[in-house]
Amino acid sequence: MKQLKSICLLLMLALLPLPLMANEQKEGGEALNIPELVLEHLADAYEWHITTIGDKHIGFDLPIIIRSSLTGEWFFCTAHTLPEGFFFNEEAHGKIYERMADGTAVRPLDLSITRNVLQIWIVVAVLLVVFLCCARWYKKHDKTDKAPGGFIGAMEMLVMMINDDVIKSSIGEKHYKKYAPYLLTVFFFIFFTNLLGLLPIFPGGSNVTGNINITFFLAVCTFLAVNLFGNREYWKDIFWPDVPVFLKAPIPIMPAIELFGVFTKPFALMIRLFANMMAGHAMILAFTCVIFLGWTMGTAMGTGLHLFSAIMLLFMNTLELLVAFVQAYVFTMLSAVFIGLAHKEHGH
Repeated sequence: MKQLKSICLLLMLALLPLPLMANEQKEGGEALNIPELVLEHLADAYEWHITTIGDKHIGFDLPIIIRSSLTGEWFFCTAHTLPEGFFFNEEAHGKIYERMADGTAVRPLDLSITRNVLQIWIVVAVLLVVFLCCARWYKKHDKTDKAPGGFIGAMEMLVMMINDDVIKSSIGEKHYKKYAPYLLTVFFFIFFTNLLGLLPIFPGGSNVTGNINITFFLAVCTFLAVNLFGNREYWKDIFWPDVPVFLKAPIPIMPAIELFGVFTKPFALMIRLFANMMAGHAMILAFTCVIFLGWTMGTAMGTGLHLFSAIMLLFMNTLELLVAFVQAYVFTMLSAVFIGLAHKEHGH
């Protein structure tokens, strides 16, 4: 019975995007532009669109804060009250641009609260609630008491697994404690963001970890943690590695390769997380669109594609639940490994 309930729940999660996207097809039987529709749902936005019922769009506007490059004036508005001279540039993924006096378009200073920004705030709020609840439980119980169960026990299991099996084993007993808060924060931020991103309705559905700006920032944080606090042995292995002298001087072949690797490691972290999460969301949206595309080809084709897409949606959503954890785990593990390499002792 429990297995049946789990399957039904997964099926509901897989098919939940269907009514939300059913009204995306344009009136008059116009064919769906699947690539455009998928990219639109993956992109950031200045409003949070939930669904469309008939001609009525259900959602809410987000605050837009921009500074004019022409006059220096600040504007506080929404997507529907954009000041004169500003427009959404579709060629630049819907970002706000300003029309200058000579007819050119420039990007103004934009501090708007976009959908991805709001999604990050929601994730931060969820994490605060989760860990404050856990802290409250531990405050009321002594370490000799019975181990927690339920949600508190699950969180303790995750924290201990990441701290002991990933952070401590990768960085070492001597240095792991000062990096554990950062790495645990990164893990849970990515994990909870990925889970909320699988929800097709508010407060989820935003493609945060599929935005390269977010993964770039996370990679930069790891880059700084590795290189600002690396020990002498770490920098010696970069500029004077233990290889034959002719590979180091007079032409610094190996030092150049090692120095290049300093930048390629965080770059690989950024691309790995971004590509995997964006691809997963794109596949789910594409299979959803196939259902509506099939019904435009006739009843027989629509029925067949509907069943096929429903099965694939169930599979993809189940897979994305696994990927949500795996990508958070891999990013944290590789970050811990890179930090550990920056603190290795002489002779290791």
